[in-house]
Amino acid sequence: MYTRLLQPAANKSFFLFGPRGTGKTTWVKARFPDAVYLDLLESGLFTRLLADPGRVERYIPKDYAGFVIIDEVQRIPELLNEVHRLIEGRGLKFVLTGSSARKLRRGGYNLLAGRALTYRMHPLTALELGNDFDAPQAVVRGMLPLAQSADHDAYLESYVQTYLEQEILQEGLTRNLAAFGRFLEAASFSQGQQLNIASVAREAAVDRKVVEGYFGILEDLLIACTLPSFTKRAKRRLVAHPKFYFFDPGLYRTIRPMGPYDMPQEIGGISLETLVCQQLMAVNDLLRLEYTPYYFRTADGVEVDFVLYGPGGIKAIEVKATDRFQENMLASLKTFRADYPEAKLFLLYGGERKMYFEDITVLPIQEACLTMDKWLG
Repeated sequence: MYTRLLQPAANKSFFLFGPRGTGKTTWVKARFPDAVYLDLLESGLFTRLLADPGRVERYIPKDYAGFVIIDEVQRIPELLNEVHRLIEGRGLKFVLTGSSARKLRRGGYNLLAGRALTYRMHPLTALELGNDFDAPQAVVRGMLPLAQSADHDAYLESYVQTYLEQEILQEGLTRNLAAFGRFLEAASFSQGQQLNIASVAREAAVDRKVVEGYFGILEDLLIACTLPSFTKRAKRRLVAHPKFYFFDPGLYRTIRPMGPYDMPQEIGGISLETLVCQQLMAVNDLLRLEYTPYYFRTADGVEVDFVLYGPGGIKAIEVKATDRFQENMLASLKTFRADYPEAKLFLLYGGERKMYFEDITVLPIQEACLTMDKWLG
C-alpha cells in the first residue's frame, strides 16, 4: 500500500468523502487500526441501524475513548444525530466516510456544525506512487488504486457499472438508467471542452433540464468537475462557459465510445490533459495550497488549459501531448502573460527535456507530476 498524502488534524472528528475506489476504506483501516469499525455496506448492520440509529452506541464499548469509523455514512444520514450526541455526551471521535455528500446536504441532515472537519480522498497522485509512477501508463489506466494492475480494463468496466447500479439506482438519483447511460457517453465527448448542455442533451436524446440535473449528479458524486473561465481583470473578450472533466483518465476512456472515425491521438491528448487536471486538483487539495482552478480562453480561441489563482500567485499551465517541443507551442502562454505579467507560466509536454524560454518553464509530464508540490508551492 502506498503512503497517502492525506493528513487529517489529530484527535478531531472528520468526514472523508471521495469517489468509490479511491481507497477511503483501506486508508482509514490502516490509519486507525484499533478503531471501532462499522461498515454500512454490511446488510445486517445496515438494516439494524436503519430501523433504529440509536443502536449505534451498542457497538461502542462503554469506556472506549478512541476513534469510531462509520463507512458509507450517507446510506443512513439519520445516524449523524447520534454521532452528534456521542461527540457531545461521551467525547468520542468519529471518522465518517462516504462516496458523496449529496444526500446529506440536500436532505438538510445534521452535518455536525463544525464538530467535524471535511477531507477528500483523491485517486493516487504521482507524489504518492513515486518511482512506480509512469505517465504514459497513467494516461491509459488512470490513477484509481485497483486500476494499477494488468486487468485494468475489466476493473474500469465494472467500476462504471457499479456506479450505474449502486450509486445512481440504489440512491434513487434517477430511475432511468438507460437515459443516464446515454448521457454519460454524450458527456464524454465534452471532456476537456467548454460545456454545451444543449448539445449533450441532443446527443443523449434527453431533456435539457434532466441533463443539467445529471451533470449535477456527477459533480455531487465527485466523479466529474467543471472549471470556470478565468476572467479576473480581463483585458479582452473571454468565453464564459465552464470546461468539463471526468475525474480520471481511465474512467474517461472507459466511458468514451470509440469507432473508426475516432483518432487515438485525440483521445490520448485529452486523457493526458485529464491526468494533469486530476493531479493538480489532488495536490492543491491535499497540500492545502488553496488555489482556485480555472481555465483561460479568449473569444478568438486562444486557450490556456489551467489557471491556478490563490495565495501562491497565478500559475498558468498548458499541456501538450507531443514529445517534440516546438516554440510555437508557447503562443497561448505568451498571450496570457501579456494580460497577467505577474503569472508563472508552465508548458507540460510528452518529451524528456526540461527547458526555459524567458519566464516560461517547459517540463516533461513525468517530471512535472513527480515534482508538482515544488513548482506549485
